[in-house]
Amino acid sequence: MGMKKSAGTDKDTNVSKSKAKREARRKQVQKAKREAGIARMIGYVVAAVIVLGIVLLVGKQLYLVSIRTTPGTDYSAGLASDGRIKNADIAAMLDLADYKNISVPADEVAATTQEVEDRIASTLESHKELSTDEQLVIADGDEVNIDFVGTVDGVEFDGGNTNGAGYDLTIGSGSFVDDFEQQLIGHKPGDEVTVEVTFPEDYNEELAGKDAVFAVTVNGIQVTPELTDAFVAENLADTEEVTTAAEYRAKVEDEFYKEHLQEYLTNYVVENSTVTSYPKKYVKATQSLLKNSDGDSDMTAKEEIAYEKELTQRAQEQVKEAMVYQAVFDDAGLAFDADAYYAEQVETMGEEYAARYGAGYLAQGEIRQMAIDHLVGLYQ
Repeated sequence: MGMKKSAGTDKDTNVSKSKAKREARRKQVQKAKREAGIARMIGYVVAAVIVLGIVLLVGKQLYLVSIRTTPGTDYSAGLASDGRIKNADIAAMLDLADYKNISVPADEVAATTQEVEDRIASTLESHKELSTDEQLVIADGDEVNIDFVGTVDGVEFDGGNTNGAGYDLTIGSGSFVDDFEQQLIGHKPGDEVTVEVTFPEDYNEELAGKDAVFAVTVNGIQVTPELTDAFVAENLADTEEVTTAAEYRAKVEDEFYKEHLQEYLTNYVVENSTVTSYPKKYVKATQSLLKNSDGDSDMTAKEEIAYEKELTQRAQEQVKEAMVYQAVFDDAGLAFDADAYYAEQVETMGEEYAARYGAGYLAQGEIRQMAIDHLVGLYQ
């Protein structure tokens, strides 16, 4: 009995081991299948991502090709020879602001005291003259004319002699080394001044760090005239068509008033007009000109898409202004001979200039100016 029982046990044990091995192989096979399935799934996902990326990239490139603006140099593209936008019913495409009934705030268009004084100062500055009046004294900020001879250890050096040609120097500008300019303060026209300086260590090899002496002759001091009736009569009567200081000041004030008025009115009319639809071909032509003006630059696809959007906005703003001025021009019943105007431009500016911009562009400029003049004339 004992022998039989032992044999049965060994057989059961062998069966159990065999079964365990089969189970292990089964699990291993299942695991391998799962891993293979996961690998295939990952491969599908990666492939899908790659394909999607390619599709997106190709799609973005195709989109860029469809919106990319080609630079252009034809200023008259999209314009008729009379300056009007081609194939565009501007009256139907634009709600024009009521330009005949604008309330203009006086304080916004009046000349300011500062700008009037600055204009007068500029005029006077342009008429300053070199004075040799020995009663004048050099002060910081003065513009003087001098001659000089520079020496180091008694020997002249290159570039240190004006040879009597005169040199205009503004005191305090820092144009000369060390305190050269400051040593002229307090002197008068006709004075002979000895100026001693030391060249800086980083100066040229010949003079770096050396002491120098300049024999300076003060030829004169630039004097700015005052705004008087005599000055106006002598210097402005012909060019400005005024005879007194008061008349000139009034003219300057009026010029600034007109400038401010024009700016206010044109801004108002453009801002308060609404475009209902744009002339697409003219917008594209304007985009081409703007892109040509911007020049080439390396951009990523994202940057280029943003640039094209901004370019379109800029073009539309420019086209809107052209539409507004053309609408005012037509509404006011203004007119001019475009052919004669172009011939005039050829005569005054030259054939090359006229050909570069073309008849349409030049005529559009005249439409703009006539519309602005009409607009300003309503409020003067």
